[in-house]
Amino acid sequence: MKIVSMDTFLVPPRWLFLRVRTDEGITGWGEPVVEGRAETVRAAVAELGEYLVGEDPLRIEDHWQVLTKGGFYRGGPVLSSAVAGIDQALWDIAGKAAGLPVHALLGGPVRDRVRMYAWIGGDRPADVAAEARAQIEAGFTAVKMNGSAALTPIDTPARTREVVERVAAVRDAVGENNDVVIDFHGRMSTAMARRVLPLIEPLLPLFVEEAVLPEHTPNLAALARSTSLPLATGERLYSRWDFREVLRDGIAVAQPDVSHAGGISEVRRIAAMAEAYDVTMAPHCPLGPIALAASLQLAFAIPNFLIQEQSVGIHYNQGNDVLDYLVDRTPFQFAGGFAERTSVPGLGIEVDAAAVERAAERGHRWRNPVWRYPDGSFAEW
Repeated sequence: MKIVSMDTFLVPPRWLFLRVRTDEGITGWGEPVVEGRAETVRAAVAELGEYLVGEDPLRIEDHWQVLTKGGFYRGGPVLSSAVAGIDQALWDIAGKAAGLPVHALLGGPVRDRVRMYAWIGGDRPADVAAEARAQIEAGFTAVKMNGSAALTPIDTPARTREVVERVAAVRDAVGENNDVVIDFHGRMSTAMARRVLPLIEPLLPLFVEEAVLPEHTPNLAALARSTSLPLATGERLYSRWDFREVLRDGIAVAQPDVSHAGGISEVRRIAAMAEAYDVTMAPHCPLGPIALAASLQLAFAIPNFLIQEQSVGIHYNQGNDVLDYLVDRTPFQFAGGFAERTSVPGLGIEVDAAAVERAAERGHRWRNPVWRYPDGSFAEW
């Protein structure tokens, strides 16, 4: 079997899909994208495709090694995301060729269903509480919220208490038998994190995500020692080498993204590393259906899995949503807040190629917002 073509599709709201075709009629799908830099990743995929077309798609590990190390300059979000989408597509082909789901090729399933969480929005405590109650009523047992809007490096007592009040409102709304995940999105300085984290400890979140920016991960060790809160990071780390330091620093939850961190092949290795440090996995995935399907295949196969992010109905998805590009939506119907394991070959979904091609005619130019402080200087989004 040989790869005969690799086509990319810019599809709304902010995604890039990859279709890899073979001479035996088997097609694999992947999702190589950096949100806000989709065109750049598309160019990287085209460059890597010069090597792959004509090659055997089943030599997944060899291709991964060549694509990540065959150039003198390595790593970073663009190259790692391009490789990630290609890797997903090759695993999809391998599963379809074998008539098996990808998790069966990774050693077989270790669980029958995967716990999912749902995103909630809102600025005021009453608003986030109402959204949280709605998701619990919909069957989810965990919700994820933004911890704050933009915060200055050392913000006021009033802004600090706003953070705590919002989290407290959600905790009251979901009760003690459900979980809350707090995502600070790297918006806090290390000093602000030291101020805020002790105040939300009594609310017992499942974990706190990106309490500091990835540039400041050397500060995570001190933060981890100073709090009982489980700290999580990883959506902006792209390889097992990037994760090496944060695993030593005492994080509780690793969050690689299967569309950024080298694909299924590399995230599986990151999970194995994390297991050695007693760290669980909550993979990042606010993306499209292919990335989510790949994430679920990993979740069924890795023993140290905690919970899975998903973006059905997330606030980013304006105009198009995850389910719009699927022939069968069943794999993403999360009864009771869980995704059920299926035996569908490959990534476990059937992509609606016609819908993808139609959407690609419109394309997108999504960019993340640029925030500024009242004094006009740049603020972390």
